[in-house]
Amino acid sequence: MTGAPARLCLSLALPLAVLALWEGAAEAGALNAFLLPGPGAVLAAVAELARTGTLARDAAASFSRVMMGFALSTALAVPTAIALVRWRVASDLLRVPLNFLRATPPLALLPLLVLWFGIGEAAKWIVVVLASFFPILLNTVAGLRGVAPQHLELARALELTRAETVRFIVVPSALPVFVAGLRLGFGYCWRAMVGAELIATSVGLGFRIMDAQSIARVDVVYAGILVLGTLGFLADQIFLLAARRLCGGVHVGE
Repeated sequence: MTGAPARLCLSLALPLAVLALWEGAAEAGALNAFLLPGPGAVLAAVAELARTGTLARDAAASFSRVMMGFALSTALAVPTAIALVRWRVASDLLRVPLNFLRATPPLALLPLLVLWFGIGEAAKWIVVVLASFFPILLNTVAGLRGVAPQHLELARALELTRAETVRFIVVPSALPVFVAGLRLGFGYCWRAMVGAELIATSVGLGFRIMDAQSIARVDVVYAGILVLGTLGFLADQIFLLAARRLCGGVHVGE
């Protein structure tokens, strides 16, 4: 077996081995069933949540928050990055505010955001935006500033217009780093969303985990974690596939 099937089998080998050991230890009674229920109990909890419709409702709420926050982050970060690279005055003006916000954990602002906006969607969107904004911003800036000088010299030698230089030189050069920033930002969206839902919502996967913990449903806690990890992994793989299709032959990561 070679190629993609072999790589897939290799990627699945460790997770499947961990699951097999986990199930074996649970069946042998080597684990505290309250603290660490076996995979069978966790999957049964997932099935229960799916049967009642709770899983679909929570997953849809969480996913919509991630997508809204990611869209807002990208819409804010990309123009800001272009301004920082294009105009020195913008870089000087925004350096201190941006570095201050970058050093401030988004969840530390959540109590204040709840006071300002209540427990509606706005507070959670802002937390997600703050968490994912800077990976996109910094990678976009790095990509734009990392264009090789000889490529720009070639554009001048060919007498390309500014628009042609951006289209044929700058964008292809910056694209891999930019896409890497988008992937990082997308992952941070999921993390921040869960943190926000643990505090300020009544629906979502983060809320479901916290609610299950309060009533000692450890199997549901693990079920929520499993669903979160699975959705995040699948979303990242779909994102990567779309990026590869849009970027043609440009390498955008694994």
